[in-house]
Amino acid sequence: MESTPVEFLRMVIGNLEFKARVERSLAPVTCKKFCATLPFRGKLVQARWSGEAAWVPLANLDLGVVEENATGKPNPGEILFHPADHSECEILVPYGRCAFRCKDGELVGNHFLTIVEGQEQLAKVGELVLWHGSQDIEFSIAR
Repeated sequence: MESTPVEFLRMVIGNLEFKARVERSLAPVTCKKFCATLPFRGKLVQARWSGEAAWVPLANLDLGVVEENATGKPNPGEILFHPADHSECEILVPYGRCAFRCKDGELVGNHFLTIVEGQEQLAKVGELVLWHGSQDIEFSIAR
């Protein structure tokens, strides 16, 4: 028997807490496979080429995900999952205006989470990664 799908995740960056909606209708495979890894922990660092965004480097992680509702211009709080291709696997966390890029050019990622609580703290994410370096990030099921 399949368990009830996860609807919301708790996302903690440093000492900031957010609630994110799992976008199953936009990226069903990405959501299912990412939620199967919970709790998920990583390091969030300033994006080098994408503008006001931070990213979680995932090296060669392979969740078996392909492009679903992929975008390269997410709004603040629209979290993207980028499967490994010519660039490494990563999660992009836009905290302001951004265009998803790598050293070789434009990228797209699957919009799989949307921050629904804590948006007013997104600018602080930028301040943390710019002025204080990498931050712990954790995704878990919201209770």
